[in-house]
Amino acid sequence: MKVSHRPAELFAAFDDPDLIAHAGLVPTIRLAERCGLAALVAAKVKLTGAKNGAGTAAETKTMSIVGGMVAGADSIDDLDVLRHGGLPRLLGGVRAPSTLGSFLRAFTWGHVRQLESAARAFTCNLAAHTGLVPTADEVVFVDIDSKVKQVYGPAKQGASFGYTKQRGLHFQIVTVKTSTCTPVIVATRLRKGSAGSGKGAASPLREALATVRAMGITAQIIVRADSAYFSHKVVDVCRKADARFSLAVAVRKKIREAIAAIPEDAWTPIMYAAAVWDTEEERWISDAEITEVPFTAFTSKKKAFHTTARLIVRRVKRLNPKSVPEGQAELFGVWRHHVIFTDSPFVLAQAEPMHREHAVVEQVFADLEDSALAHLPSGKFTANAAWLTLAATAYNLTRAAGHLASVFHARARTGTIRRHLINIPARIAIGARRLTLHLPQRWRWQDDFTDLWTATGQRMIT
Repeated sequence: MKVSHRPAELFAAFDDPDLIAHAGLVPTIRLAERCGLAALVAAKVKLTGAKNGAGTAAETKTMSIVGGMVAGADSIDDLDVLRHGGLPRLLGGVRAPSTLGSFLRAFTWGHVRQLESAARAFTCNLAAHTGLVPTADEVVFVDIDSKVKQVYGPAKQGASFGYTKQRGLHFQIVTVKTSTCTPVIVATRLRKGSAGSGKGAASPLREALATVRAMGITAQIIVRADSAYFSHKVVDVCRKADARFSLAVAVRKKIREAIAAIPEDAWTPIMYAAAVWDTEEERWISDAEITEVPFTAFTSKKKAFHTTARLIVRRVKRLNPKSVPEGQAELFGVWRHHVIFTDSPFVLAQAEPMHREHAVVEQVFADLEDSALAHLPSGKFTANAAWLTLAATAYNLTRAAGHLASVFHARARTGTIRRHLINIPARIAIGARRLTLHLPQRWRWQDDFTDLWTATGQRMIT
């Protein structure tokens, strides 16, 4: 491939007021309007007492921030992406980045909680309107996890060093998914960087489970988490919400004693890395085996918190045989143990791999950091907490747009959805008292964009 004209014959000019670069924002923002995002923010978020009018028109400013995030903005200055070319003619009430920054800095922690409430209600409306989370599936998985987002400004409120040894802010997210849909964020919480992974987890988990039920889901819920969330408070929240739990457990003294008591003939080989199926014996030949035993946890707490459930143990050979030099194998084989504490209703061979699928939450982290959560842009803690909540809202909105577009985009990463369906160039034409967006010919995802466009109540020219 090469440029078709010589430099002396090719020119450029920024002079067309009718061009836009993000035509997919129109159906996406229409979807947000239909699901009541602006109305919910107006009803719930009351920034009273903010100076210089920073708290006025909260719904309009929220829509501007979410719209910019959907288009790929990852900082306050990037929100200016909504004001180029003819886009202000299609999206009314777009605010300048400086105004949006003042708005975010006007948030107190109480206002952040109001915004979180509006975001959860919007997610319920989004799921009802688009079928984003199927209500007919038999099992629903709720995953909770956290991550330290590295920041570089020592003056950022709450930024400190935690287990990653990097200065950052520590955020929790809770997602819901089924076997037929991708994860949807149902709760968020920002904490200071030195906070433990599981600190305060009971509160967002309680709100997330209430949100999942508010979506109309009556199926069995299984809460999955890593060992940082193995606590009596998390289990208590699950029990009160009529949800099951599947929690990883750190291998400490009591767990080692329980494992040591397991008879050798109780272990069952499973399909794992490099496993081979033996057709004659009809079993897997693998370096991984599983078993389960009853176990009572939290015995150091009040008797009401004592919990008896299943301890599922997976053991894997400690050394990778592919990396061991010839003649350097272990004299005595040593196993590495991975433990799950669960009251899952599924049999052992199902419950253990189900828990391992908790790792899907890492894909949500990757999606968020590939878009609005590339930065926590403000020096004020509560502004960053509001930014996190709106980033999750933009993530869910983008995923809902992909769900309406096609089966492929329903499972695609949000970055792919932006490239295929949001960031489409178009020219605005006016005629017969209507606006027409002229889109590129032979756009590979034309049919998918058409489905999204028409699903939000708009028409195509045929």
